[in-house]
Amino acid sequence: MRKLSEQEIERVVSLLREGKPLPEDYKTVLFDTKKEYELIYADKEREEDILADTMAVPLQPIKTFGNGNGGWANMLIFGDNLQVLKTLLQMKQEGKLKNADGTPGVRLVYIDPPFATRQEFRGSQDQKAYQDKIAGSKFLEFLRKRLVFLRELLSEDGSIYVHLDYKKAHYVKTLMDEIFSETKFESEIVFKRTLGHHLAKGMDNMTDSIFLYRKGENWIFNQSYQTLTEEELKEKFSFVEKETGRRFTHEKLEQSSNVYSKGEIRIINGRRVTTNLGWRWTQETFDKRTAENPYVIFWTEDGRPRYKRYADEYEGRKIGNLWDDIELISSNSSEAVGYPTQKPEALLDRIIKASSNPGDIVLDCFAGSGTTQAVAEKLDRRWIGVDCGKLAIYTMQKRLLNIAKSKDLENPEKKYGKPPKPFTLYNAGLYDYKMIKELPWEQYRDFALKLFQCRDEKHEISKIELDGYLGADSVMVFNYQKHKDAVLGRGFIDDLHKYLGDKIGRRFFIIAPAASVQFLEDYIEKGKTKYFVLRIPYSIIEEIHNRGFTKLKQPVSEMDVNDTVDAVGFDFIQVPAVECQYFIEDKKGQLGLGKGTKECVIKIEKFESRVISRKPLEFANLETLSMVMLDYDFDGEVFDLDEVFYAEDLKRHALREPEGNSYEVRFAEDKVKGQIMIIYIDIFGNEKREVKTMSDFSK
Repeated sequence: MRKLSEQEIERVVSLLREGKPLPEDYKTVLFDTKKEYELIYADKEREEDILADTMAVPLQPIKTFGNGNGGWANMLIFGDNLQVLKTLLQMKQEGKLKNADGTPGVRLVYIDPPFATRQEFRGSQDQKAYQDKIAGSKFLEFLRKRLVFLRELLSEDGSIYVHLDYKKAHYVKTLMDEIFSETKFESEIVFKRTLGHHLAKGMDNMTDSIFLYRKGENWIFNQSYQTLTEEELKEKFSFVEKETGRRFTHEKLEQSSNVYSKGEIRIINGRRVTTNLGWRWTQETFDKRTAENPYVIFWTEDGRPRYKRYADEYEGRKIGNLWDDIELISSNSSEAVGYPTQKPEALLDRIIKASSNPGDIVLDCFAGSGTTQAVAEKLDRRWIGVDCGKLAIYTMQKRLLNIAKSKDLENPEKKYGKPPKPFTLYNAGLYDYKMIKELPWEQYRDFALKLFQCRDEKHEISKIELDGYLGADSVMVFNYQKHKDAVLGRGFIDDLHKYLGDKIGRRFFIIAPAASVQFLEDYIEKGKTKYFVLRIPYSIIEEIHNRGFTKLKQPVSEMDVNDTVDAVGFDFIQVPAVECQYFIEDKKGQLGLGKGTKECVIKIEKFESRVISRKPLEFANLETLSMVMLDYDFDGEVFDLDEVFYAEDLKRHALREPEGNSYEVRFAEDKVKGQIMIIYIDIFGNEKREVKTMSDFSK
């Protein structure tokens, strides 16, 4: 049974005291009753198990851009979004995830997940985009798990928008009715996403569906309006007030029918007017309006009063659920960032304005190109972006750091012109061990406990200070900083057992740096107790984490960019071994090049990933390369992505060469401005970074 919020509890108690019936959606929450209907498919987990069994992973801050001054800093998170959502939920429960007004939780969620269509998507001008590779029930459960967490993360007045195409929308709608309740469904927005493909047979599918659900009863919604064109205004407001020149239309002041009002009198601008239909305005309203504006009343030829609605006071046409007025992204669009499936800023502008206010937290856990984050930034919202792809992370980082140069939302002819507010880049699930070791002790202790899902609860047994619990078993974090010369060997376990002996259960846990541990076994058994050592860095302890750990997967081609990923557990960065030659030669025309006749060549002769695993993993040379990213004008501090080369493209080119045993990255010589940063990324998300100048490229 889902735990009721304080607001929900108060509402239930109030309704019961008043003797009023409870809303339908409380039936399945308060009582052990079967749902009216639900979507049944293979391997569907209980919500309770999803919430309990999903592994939370600590967030490792990598770099903060801008000066946060100790206040809120927006969050850009690299990692599996399911595990990150569990971590964010813990933050909400701990009071660490609040909107500017103090309300806990996220005010607005927008997600644009992969559509699970098993088909290739094409971008503008028919360039490659991406291919979904998970479909059917696996996709539904993949998305359902995340929707369960997103519901819990929302504030009570929050809402969620889920963007889907026509192939899976009907299934997801049923899932969302289960998770959020059918009564919380507000609208299906029909978004025109393409102009059509001119099929020889059949109908073009030109629209997506965006499902809008609210969390609670009193949800935030700000009505939005569409500005009319000059021609539309002239048509709608066809009259011109001769006294002022203002355009207007006029509307009835008398009711359509009212049998209870016979001969009701109003004094209007000194005229005595009677109606048998009833008046829309009271006499006080007439007096007030005519005092404010003596021309507000329009008199018909037969002497009936109507009131004027002026064009200059008209907010616009109320926006409904058909959105066919948003300009689509093209390859030459000013806001295009070169990322597949990028959505227009105008789409997110409308959504964020409708369902949040300045200072509210906006979350997108399929962040992709970063449109949600960029628009939230421009609209003075707090934001959290999560993605498991390095390309997405670097694309967003570049987009946000250069946001001042992007277009203004209100006036696209102008630049936004403001630097980004502080934001922090985090790793979640793939960690830099060197940075962990450099943490102050209390921060290291906190990270270590969270890494292994331990409860932070200091206690003593036989005057031995312990740090927490894993389940019901005690945990010690080995203080290698305090005892710099001490090692965790069999003698340490022997001494510990003398003090603890039978005072602990069958399992005891010690978290320690791998370098401080002198034995290879996962545990040492003393009497009835197994003393487990949880090593950092070390990914998998099978007896403790019976989860089937899986690594993040980075794409090797542009087609794979938006593949769905379910990574479980955590890992540590292992820098790949890379050997290259750098030179300049005549242009071959391999890839998109600049002007000139010469091109720089990076010949990758060796690329090998170093993987921590209990079972030896061997890969052929270049097998684990995902992509190569370049910043042609590296400022010495922040990587600013300019171009990406996918391993599959490099492989195909290599196979066409006579000696096709190495990959060549080729780019125009004139692209390099000063320093160039090169990032080699493997399929697990590990990086090798190099900084070069033109002098490193021998002719």
